Amino acid sequence: MFNKIPTSRPDTPLLDTIDDPSDLRQLAPDQLTDLARELRHFLLYSVGQTGGHFGAGLGVIELTIALHYSYNTPIDQLIWDVGHQTYPHKILTGRRERMHTLRQPDGLAPFPSQSESIFDVFGTGHSSTSISAALGIELANKNVGRQSHTVVVIGDGAMTAGMAFEALNHVAACHANLLVILNDNAMSISENVGGLANYFARNISARELDNTGPGKGAFENRDTTPGSIFTDLGFHYTGPVDGHDISVLLENLDALKAHSGPKLLHLITKKGKGYAPAETSPVSSHALTKLEKQSENRETTYSQVFGEWITKKAAIDTRLFAITPAMKEGSGLTEFSEQFPDRFHDVAIAEQHAVTLAAGLATGGAKPVVAIYSTFLQRAFDQLIHDVAIQNLDVMFAVDRASLLEDGPTHSGVFDYSFVRAIPNMVIMSPSNGNVMEQMLDFGFEHSGPCLVRYPRGTAITGVQESTVQLGKAQTCREGKRAAILAFGTTRTISESVAENLDLTLVDMRFVKPLDTELITELAAGHDLLVTIEENAIAGGAGSAVNEYVVSQGLNCELLNIGVPDLFIDQDEPANMRKKVGLTAKDIELKINSRL
Repeated sequence: MFNKIPTSRPDTPLLDTIDDPSDLRQLAPDQLTDLARELRHFLLYSVGQTGGHFGAGLGVIELTIALHYSYNTPIDQLIWDVGHQTYPHKILTGRRERMHTLRQPDGLAPFPSQSESIFDVFGTGHSSTSISAALGIELANKNVGRQSHTVVVIGDGAMTAGMAFEALNHVAACHANLLVILNDNAMSISENVGGLANYFARNISARELDNTGPGKGAFENRDTTPGSIFTDLGFHYTGPVDGHDISVLLENLDALKAHSGPKLLHLITKKGKGYAPAETSPVSSHALTKLEKQSENRETTYSQVFGEWITKKAAIDTRLFAITPAMKEGSGLTEFSEQFPDRFHDVAIAEQHAVTLAAGLATGGAKPVVAIYSTFLQRAFDQLIHDVAIQNLDVMFAVDRASLLEDGPTHSGVFDYSFVRAIPNMVIMSPSNGNVMEQMLDFGFEHSGPCLVRYPRGTAITGVQESTVQLGKAQTCREGKRAAILAFGTTRTISESVAENLDLTLVDMRFVKPLDTELITELAAGHDLLVTIEENAIAGGAGSAVNEYVVSQGLNCELLNIGVPDLFIDQDEPANMRKKVGLTAKDIELKINSRL
């Protein structure tokens, strides 16, 4: 058991010999336990240097070793769901000496990446996609007569999503030769919730680990049938077994390779295994800030602004319900969940259900607030249209992490302006600071119809009290000459120095939809150039909305759109990612000067 993050590289003589899984398969079985300890120690060290997810990786150390030992990877294909459990996999597949580049430019991706390694069979940054992908791979292999095994490792949190069960149903219908490994640790990021989590928990509490007789490491069932849900779906069920006993894992994997058709191996593991603080507090140890940053001052974040607002609002308005898809802590809802448990719903990794549940609550007269990350709102696009917007229901969306993020393209929230503004009846607000955000949340909660407040990850800028939020009205911050900057959201901050240096007009637009068209008309008449700035894709974004209005009205002015280009931006520090796309004050100034 490790009790602290090492600050110097540990001694790992066995691990240092593994540059490829074929090297791993040269070890004797009795060496694998020692390898597991070295791998766990090295993982703690490397994530301490880079930051990143590590609780999930610690929990699959033995499983990762067993899979690469038992299967002939990469000919046999492993798909991991979700990808934040794959750091041990990366270390064993030739990337050990590059782990220090994790989440850095031109370094290792924080999730599986097909472009990074042939061992990363399928990219899995979001959860619950693995079984669908694996079935497609298995069917393609069968079509060309390719002989290989396809294995999925899916966490029990990811199994709560409907997509996983849609795929299980199809696997059984195809009678595909596919092994699904259920990594049952009662955790996704937060504690798992719901009927499926309770089903697993009941079975865990009713069994004890039997280390005495034959079948060492298998769990003894007591009046339970934990696999019935999967056998009824058409899977050959094995388990539950100890996911930290390598000998038991190898025994079961070897046996299952000889069994054709759909198979499910149920493992019991512990998130954060082998690191005492993570075992004690798996939620807070889901991810780690790199050691050199852990002593930095923590300021109020936009998530905390939202959390404080919703808790205060719920105390005075009993209509308010909060819904989140497995993001209670990250969305700032911990205090709300404790004070108002009957009006708090963590629906697990089920974004589609979260949105339609909110639609039902609104239909019943409640005022639901859906707290969701921008990148995950993408998964509920149809429900946003079909269940909320078409019926014009009173649902407010608090959309967090709407910005470039260090985890790269799978998690950066830079498309929500584009896909939400296309939907009739939607109101889209983007606060420039914490004070305006609170006003927008108040406005959105009282607004009749669906609306969205969109904010980035990070420290909430403390702005001065300005004019109150009114539907579709912008705030003019500065009068200038020749050009007017139309800043959306927190891009107002970087625009202020540009406007000062170049003596330009600066407007905090506040609303992406509806736009302040009256002000845009005035600005176009008094300026040669309108410059839109947003931390969202330029394609279809807020700037595009301004362009559409200017063209539709035949206004006589030039337009310059600044935002995220038509590219996926690789992982890096968010400040560096903004530099890459030209979202710095210096870059903006150069672009405006060039156009003028």
